[in-house]
Amino acid sequence: MFMSERLQKVLANRNVASRRKSELLIIQGRVKVNGVVVDKLGTKVSSKDVILVDNIKVENEEKVYYIMNKPSGIITSVSDEKKRKTVIDFFDEKNKKTRIFPVGRLDYDTSGLLLITNDGELTYKLTHPKFEIEKTYEAKISGNFSNKDIKILKKGFEIDDYFAKARSVLILDRNYKKSEFKVQIVITQGKNHQVKKMFKKVNCEVLKLKRTKYAFLDLKNLSKGNYRQLKIHEVKRLYTISNLNNK
Repeated sequence: MFMSERLQKVLANRNVASRRKSELLIIQGRVKVNGVVVDKLGTKVSSKDVILVDNIKVENEEKVYYIMNKPSGIITSVSDEKKRKTVIDFFDEKNKKTRIFPVGRLDYDTSGLLLITNDGELTYKLTHPKFEIEKTYEAKISGNFSNKDIKILKKGFEIDDYFAKARSVLILDRNYKKSEFKVQIVITQGKNHQVKKMFKKVNCEVLKLKRTKYAFLDLKNLSKGNYRQLKIHEVKRLYTISNLNNK
């Protein structure tokens, strides 16, 4: 359970909505605490308080945490209107009842490490850019990639409406005849198609993309399509890293 915490944070933790959307629910007067409408932000509640959203009681689910090796050709979502297979389809019915969801996203054609949980607070910490959680990718690219391009990626540049920057870039393998390279790139953001767009800025095309690490977590002994529960010390370390990065 939790001690006294802000109402919007509790709603996010209980998977009602993101923290921002939870704030909107409060302002709209759709949230009640112990039968009384609360429409002001900053209100604190405890585990003894009864919370309702649209007159439906908000239950406190036990938190679960999984690491998954996502195959390419799978949707990173809870459901898909086109009836395509999603990452949640890999889990059994018992796990689905806890309303698990992916932390951030991996593109349809991108494979690799994906976190699945029902912890809204940790999801917020891991996905918001201000917490600077490192995500490591291996990309197979085509083009005339050089050390000059590495410097450009590490210096950063504007993409769409944000500033994209690589924390590190390393060439793992190269085939000069085909103008193809295998490159490891580390970023702390996670925007839509970000890695692909970054390489496009240096006139390179991503042919294949895989996320190999998320913070300290890797895919060791985890084959494609499989998952495992995170250990308690791993969850605590994720919280510790995000808290340290936010200081």
